[in-house]
Amino acid sequence: MKRMNAIPIMAVLGCLSVAAQQAQFNPAEPIKVTIDTQQTSDPVSKYVFGSFIEHIGTLIYRSIWAELLDDRKFYFAITSTDTPAPGQQAGNPMRQQLHKWRPVGPESVVSMDAEEPFVGEHSPRILLDAVTPHGISQRGFSLVGGRQYDGRIFLRGTPGTKVSVSLSWGSNPGDSQTTSITLTRDYKRFPLSFSPRADSADAALEITATGTGDFHLGAVSLMPADTIALLKQLHSGMWRLPGGNFLSDWDWHDAIGDIDKRRPMFDHAWNAMQVNDVGMDEFMTLCKLIDVDPYVTVNAGLGDAHSAAEEVEYLNGPASTYWGGLRAKNGHPEPYHVKYWNIGNEPWGTFQIGYTELKYFEIKNNDFAREMRRADPTITLIGSGKMMEPMWLKGADRAKYVDRLEPMFGSDTDWTGGLLEKCWGTFDGIAQHFYEGPGRHFDLAKAKALPPNAPDSAVDVTYDPTTLEYARHAADVIRRHAEEWQGYQKRFPKMIDRKIFLSMDEYAYINLGGGGGAFSGPTLKTALAYGMLLNEMLRHTDTMTMGAHTMGTSSLDITPTASAINALGTVYELYGEHLPGTIPVAVSGNSQQPATNPAYGDEPKIRSGSPTYPLDVLATLTPDHRYLNLVVVNATEKARKVDLNVTGSKIEESGTLWKLTANSLDDVNRAGQPPQVGIQESPVGRVDNSIAVAPISVNIYRFPVRP
Repeated sequence: MKRMNAIPIMAVLGCLSVAAQQAQFNPAEPIKVTIDTQQTSDPVSKYVFGSFIEHIGTLIYRSIWAELLDDRKFYFAITSTDTPAPGQQAGNPMRQQLHKWRPVGPESVVSMDAEEPFVGEHSPRILLDAVTPHGISQRGFSLVGGRQYDGRIFLRGTPGTKVSVSLSWGSNPGDSQTTSITLTRDYKRFPLSFSPRADSADAALEITATGTGDFHLGAVSLMPADTIALLKQLHSGMWRLPGGNFLSDWDWHDAIGDIDKRRPMFDHAWNAMQVNDVGMDEFMTLCKLIDVDPYVTVNAGLGDAHSAAEEVEYLNGPASTYWGGLRAKNGHPEPYHVKYWNIGNEPWGTFQIGYTELKYFEIKNNDFAREMRRADPTITLIGSGKMMEPMWLKGADRAKYVDRLEPMFGSDTDWTGGLLEKCWGTFDGIAQHFYEGPGRHFDLAKAKALPPNAPDSAVDVTYDPTTLEYARHAADVIRRHAEEWQGYQKRFPKMIDRKIFLSMDEYAYINLGGGGGAFSGPTLKTALAYGMLLNEMLRHTDTMTMGAHTMGTSSLDITPTASAINALGTVYELYGEHLPGTIPVAVSGNSQQPATNPAYGDEPKIRSGSPTYPLDVLATLTPDHRYLNLVVVNATEKARKVDLNVTGSKIEESGTLWKLTANSLDDVNRAGQPPQVGIQESPVGRVDNSIAVAPISVNIYRFPVRP
């Protein structure tokens, strides 16, 4: 079979004159699609459908980790009142305020004792009264009636003191359960178990005692069953974890071993306390539970190469090594065999803790790679790059070079070029991150005319996109990065020989202002955009072999007591189940995509998608060549007829259709409610070699290939 190089093939199919392309705003009727099964590209990697997650605010502990209690190791002082931390917003799982511990009784009876703390800098000490209960309580978490909640508490105090631990879910006398504990002088672990008889959105845990003397609290935990099963349904392939800005000030050593004895830390990147319950062993367990491969980013901010090599040995080394032996001691005798490793998170950002200039990071990158490969020569290393593009230029460089980038390649602004020039041999792939959205474009003329100190937003022109434009722009971002990558391959041809791959391992398509509309959670409209985005990734399987959507939990709708796969998650569920390992084949058609606008720096040179406007069509063969998949996104509110012609193979008249759709573009999936966006499986047939494509839908048609 002939191999097809993704970008040149699409250039041939899509390279009409600008005037001719603009004329195609009125699509052909019917749309004619020709599939050549003899022109193939590299198989679809399961890692393209990956996810990313980091410790950012309360995200992990309000989603994948089922702990009900905040600050369970008592990092913060316990007072009656406090001032909310800046930047926190109700309703945003990455910015939600923590539930606080409050004194029960006079505030003066609670102190933070730094002498022999159980964990961290201090532990609460409660002075007792013979009559009035003294202690602490936390309120505001949710319970489900009839569900069992188990936990533990570490206490010490005046011998013989009886401590009451009460869980309440209402104000009536019978709306609580209490466990009584008798203390000794030394810390001891006591089990907790409660079964509330009713739901509550404002439950409370109270820990009190009466008597003489005092008692100390070391740590406390209360957890229900989790919802990991939903994440497994997404077929993500891999999760990048941990990562994000948090990583650059985090020491992985502090998050292994006894979970109750790990010191909490303050995350200066996101202005939040992290309790360190979820560390490397927990991340590895998560990956096993949801059947994905881990992809680990090491701290190259304030971290060093020696620490990174120790992390590799802890996760991958045999029990006979020092760090592998410690892993075994912590209950994990077998190595995790983590293959993919990333050196640093977005080191190019001046916002990054531990930021250094490119010339210094090149030295750091090389040191990290050398030491990490000494610990395990079999690992696959991914460097942290940032491809040169107009939107990346700042200050005087923006005015001077925004419309002619060539002099900037190889400069200290060109992080991807710097890795390729100064760090060759230290990586197998290079990462690229993006967060972009609809409703605005980067105007090159405005950017050139602006003074150096003008804000980035001053270069934007805004517009109110149609549904089709909204969806198409998501794929255009992918196409633009594919073209940029091809530019680096021309500058460094050895990239092709070494098969250096592009890892889009942190990305999201979200509203960032302009005319894209407010974001109120993933809708069917979001699903259409991500369908086009993933289709475009799969047109570049020769180089784009990894992807990690931000965040892994953003594919779920999560409440304190329930969760469900949301509209965005349905896309990853559909693609992840049917497309990994399949082989893309050539698609041509009679309806070109509209031309891009060269005045906008964020547009690709050639529009993304297939020459099947307004539809986006991708075709793949299953690995055994027994089935042909036709992946079609229709981001219009009109049903479309497609005349299908297949060369190189013969396909059966009847097959199967998986259709993702809803009644309205604004439909969503909410936890605890019937889903509005879903995947429907049904038989499908071709009538006179034509198929019907439903409006506002993402579809996978599968036809058997005749022997």
